[in-house]
Amino acid sequence: MAEETVFGKIVSGEIPVTRLAETERVIAFHDMAPQAPVHILVIPKSTAYANVTELAAGDPALLAEMVAVAKQLAEEHANGEYRLVFNNGPTAGQTVFHVHAHVLAGGLEESALLGS
Repeated sequence: MAEETVFGKIVSGEIPVTRLAETERVIAFHDMAPQAPVHILVIPKSTAYANVTELAAGDPALLAEMVAVAKQLAEEHANGEYRLVFNNGPTAGQTVFHVHAHVLAGGLEESALLGS
C-alpha cells in the first residue's frame, strides 16, 4: 500500500484513539461515524493490504486474527451477536484503503440490510 491513510496514522500513533483491543498485529477502536449502536473497526497494523481480497491472498492468518478479535469484541459489547462487514472497493463503500472490518451490532432489527 503506497498511499498513507488515516488508519496508517492511527497505527503509527499520529492520530490517537482509544484502543478497545490490541494484539501484536491488530488493533480495534470505535468508528468515529457509527452506523449502529455498536460500531467497532478492526484493522491490521500492517499497511500492506488495501482491501480484504488482498489480505486473504497475502496473509490469511492475519485475516483470521482480525475475525477472532472481532468475535471477542462482539462478545464483550454485543452479547456475541454481530455483523462483520468488509467493504471492498470504492463502489462497495470503501473509503479508506487500508483493510478494515466493521463490527456492527445493536439496533439492527430495523436495518434494511438485515437478512442480506
